[in-house]
Amino acid sequence: MNILLAASEAVPFSKTGGLADVCGTLPGELARLGHQVSVILPAYRQSWCCGLPIESLGIDFIVPIGSKTVTGHLLQSAMPGTNVPVYLVQQDQYFDRDDLYQVGGKDYVDNCERFVFFSRSVLEAIRLLGLGVDVLHANDWQTGLIPAYLKIEYHRIPRYEHIASLFTVHNLGYQGNFWHWDMLLTGLDWKYFNWHQMEFHGSLNLLKTGLVFADSINTVSPRYAQEIQGAELGCGLEGTLQQRCGVLSGILNGMDGDHWNPATDPHLSAHYDVNSRAEGKAACKAALQRELGLPQRPEVPLIGLIGRLCVQKGIDLVVKVMQHWTQDQDAQWVILGAGEPEFERPIADLARRFPNKVAARLGFDAPLAHRIEAGADVFLMPSRYEPCGLNQMYSLAYGTVPVVRATGGLADTIIDASEQSLRAGTANGYSFTEYGDLALSETLHRACAAYRRRKDVWNQLIAAGMRQDWSWTRSAHEYVQLYEKTLARLKETPGV
Repeated sequence: MNILLAASEAVPFSKTGGLADVCGTLPGELARLGHQVSVILPAYRQSWCCGLPIESLGIDFIVPIGSKTVTGHLLQSAMPGTNVPVYLVQQDQYFDRDDLYQVGGKDYVDNCERFVFFSRSVLEAIRLLGLGVDVLHANDWQTGLIPAYLKIEYHRIPRYEHIASLFTVHNLGYQGNFWHWDMLLTGLDWKYFNWHQMEFHGSLNLLKTGLVFADSINTVSPRYAQEIQGAELGCGLEGTLQQRCGVLSGILNGMDGDHWNPATDPHLSAHYDVNSRAEGKAACKAALQRELGLPQRPEVPLIGLIGRLCVQKGIDLVVKVMQHWTQDQDAQWVILGAGEPEFERPIADLARRFPNKVAARLGFDAPLAHRIEAGADVFLMPSRYEPCGLNQMYSLAYGTVPVVRATGGLADTIIDASEQSLRAGTANGYSFTEYGDLALSETLHRACAAYRRRKDVWNQLIAAGMRQDWSWTRSAHEYVQLYEKTLARLKETPGV
């Protein structure tokens, strides 16, 4: 197959979140499976800092944006370590900015116009570059117009009529909502601005647009694909998703095993695998405690957390539990992340008051994140919702036992250590269902009790996790199957 992946970000060219990791890794895995793959991205100012050569193709193009036309320019690079070409759409008025989507914590006022331009550019690039695309894989609201343009404006044009579209939702909470007059920027007929298609409570919704017009839809875990069809996590789009449930599925993201491997990780003080984990993790734990100024006590469970300090990640529960545990439990905590001041302040305060129990680094430090994954005994992810999650996969690979709330991808990857799952050999962590600090505290108690008094159980959990395959190769095979189904679906229902 010939696959074109369109996204607003992909490592190493641009990144704000997990979308970039997926779009930077999946194409290479698909290419290794024998498919022809290319990627198209905006050429941000950030893109020029990736350290890779970026060359002009000498191709200019013009696309309509409302009542005006805007010129763009095509550049080319490649995904590192692969033969996957990366095309970058250069339009400095839109993309030559300090940040990708916002400034000073507020979205750029012309975000709709910027990604109308990018979406149209993607479709023009197919013609200009002579790409014989079979599947056009769009991602998140920034590319939500692509399936609509393909269905409405391009479906009868040679080279386009047989292109199938897949739309991946990485996080339904980010939808690309804009005022209704921005519909004029899209160039699409006002008849599509209705509650069945592009309108959402009086606004133009680009994520909804992608959901409605794509031939297939997927999310980044099977559980999340089910959850977003309900009111609690549907973010107002559950009705649209229910109507399209027949073409909706979930595929777990994969883990970059080259970058996250305790046997070769350059950021660790000691390397280990499943057979040498006891000595290796002990050395990494002692080194982490020294680095963070915590007492080197191997008998005390070290609880790690890495990520955004926000409600989605369950940090409100974490703060409540830490406030009690620092008073009456013999455990150590290491927190790495940044986020909302209402969470940063109490965590920093606990680190000051209990320096022998809490180490907090309010920011992000990639090498330290690797050392926490290796040195911690328990990794905490009590998310309110989690489309997929990657840190629990890193933890499994590094022999660190996850404690998670059973939602989204966390529910799909972590099997609670019940007596039944332990007997079956499937358990790899601890999980709870109810969103509350009491449920989190009780689950942590179970994990820490096993760490202290049930070494047989603890070692079984570690070994089970380290032997599991969460690689992108597994996920890429599933994407290939989904692409094939999407092509077949287009043949069954051609046209608008």
